[in-house]
Amino acid sequence: MTTLYGIKNCDTVRKARAWLDAHGVSYRFHDLRGDGLDAATLNIWLQQVDTATLINTRGTTWRQLPESARHIGDTAAAVALMLEHPTLIKRPVLVHEGRITVGFSSAAYAEIFSR
Repeated sequence: MTTLYGIKNCDTVRKARAWLDAHGVSYRFHDLRGDGLDAATLNIWLQQVDTATLINTRGTTWRQLPESARHIGDTAAAVALMLEHPTLIKRPVLVHEGRITVGFSSAAYAEIFSR
């Protein structure tokens, strides 16, 4: 099963969904705001990608955090921060055949789904 994690009104998520739809890829959309997220899922993701890849430090949510919250000491702190602020997660997150892909690129998606 392929799952796309994101936020409905995110432009990059819309592009990823449009690509998946145009290429006939069956997937489930998981809205990070509406459907939530749990620590176990984040920990699985962080086994494949690092915090710098998963946390969007260029977004509004990051800029609005107090300076003290921006110092992420370990994985547990990163998970806690993402659970509290799911919009910190770089979007979209694609989970396909157990592999995690963060962000959207039509070339990367083409490679993923050509296997």
